[in-house]
Amino acid sequence: MLKNHPKGLKVLFLTEMWERFGFYTMLAVLVLYMTHDFGWDEHKMGQIYGLFLGFVYFTPLIGGWIADRILGYRRTIMLGAVTLAVGYAMLAIPHPSELFFYLSLVVIVLGNGLFKANISVLVGNLYPPDSPLKDESYNIFYMGINVGALFAPFAASFMRNTFSFNAAFGVAAAGMVVSLLTFEFGKKYYMVEGRRPQENKAQEITISKKQEKERIWALLTIFAIVIFFWMSFHQNGFALTLFADRATKPIISPELYQVFNPMFILILTPLIVGMFAALRKRGKEPSTPAKIGIGMLLAGTAFLIMVIASLDGGNLDNHSLSPSWLISTYFVMTIAELFLSPMGLSFVSKIAPARMRGTMMGGWFTATAIGNYLSGFIGSFYGTWKHSTFFAVLVTASLFSAFLVLIFLKKLKHATRSEIDALPAEEAEAIA
Repeated sequence: MLKNHPKGLKVLFLTEMWERFGFYTMLAVLVLYMTHDFGWDEHKMGQIYGLFLGFVYFTPLIGGWIADRILGYRRTIMLGAVTLAVGYAMLAIPHPSELFFYLSLVVIVLGNGLFKANISVLVGNLYPPDSPLKDESYNIFYMGINVGALFAPFAASFMRNTFSFNAAFGVAAAGMVVSLLTFEFGKKYYMVEGRRPQENKAQEITISKKQEKERIWALLTIFAIVIFFWMSFHQNGFALTLFADRATKPIISPELYQVFNPMFILILTPLIVGMFAALRKRGKEPSTPAKIGIGMLLAGTAFLIMVIASLDGGNLDNHSLSPSWLISTYFVMTIAELFLSPMGLSFVSKIAPARMRGTMMGGWFTATAIGNYLSGFIGSFYGTWKHSTFFAVLVTASLFSAFLVLIFLKKLKHATRSEIDALPAEEAEAIA
């Protein structure tokens, strides 16, 4: 799959893989750490979990602005990587006070804000604005995220069961150091793309004020819609983990259920990339916004499975359910994610004005932030509502957002078309 892509994609793939390994190692045990070491209830954990994930994905908006205006993408990413490593190392210190625990999460939030959006911008900057490989490049990059996410729960489970939760956080810090070294030693493959937009005029296309406003409107519309997806998706670290811990037969350790999502991504990404390539050759590939809408429909289907599982005995929290219910949910949710998340990154890279590409990529993660906060807010009701009711709310939210994509699809596709219209006439004709 990497045959027609620049070498810089491999570097960014590996950098993101190790960074996500660290993040998901930490996240795999975070709720269990709060449960077993601090003894907090669902309401308090839900608020902490939601605020943490909310700020983790809100701060990339600030990090993107810093990269656009001050430091450039490469230096901002480097600073973020160092800060993340420090944050994980702080969590690795045994028997922290509650205040020190919160401070550790704040450091992680700041590091992620500097890192997350800007490395996604670099992926798009590797390609000409008219490249048909952009969607595919983000699918490949997304595999890097999930290679790290696949091994993270195994590392987290081994370290916390063999040693302690703090040892698991130490492994997260080590993964971040490897990510930093990979990014530094591979810099020759992306150096130009790592500059600020003002320093890299090759990445800019002249567009009118009307086109710029149209693009920004389209991006803000997508950002608002995907909030509902992330609110639902990030129950994998909260409600679905608690469901595994309380309602499912203890065949698999609760944190190991989070392995299935990245494992399915690695299996399914080549198939979905191949499917889109085949449809592209026949002129029938869905537009990027349409793919996002399909992803929302699939998310609703995934949580419908959980509604049925809850009615089949999951509401009782008596460890009676087969693991196949959760595994099936993760399978369908993974397909939804592949239709939505990498396509959202690609959509931002395609149509965001060059002078604010980092900021708008941060906007994508801000939408994720709001969804993540809502995941904790909704999650705080998991112990109050029947599980079937809880998951039915997520089904409704996902289907509602898919309906919104359908309503705005024509305008969203037109904004994508304006990207072509902004190109020189001969290039626009070639890809039209």
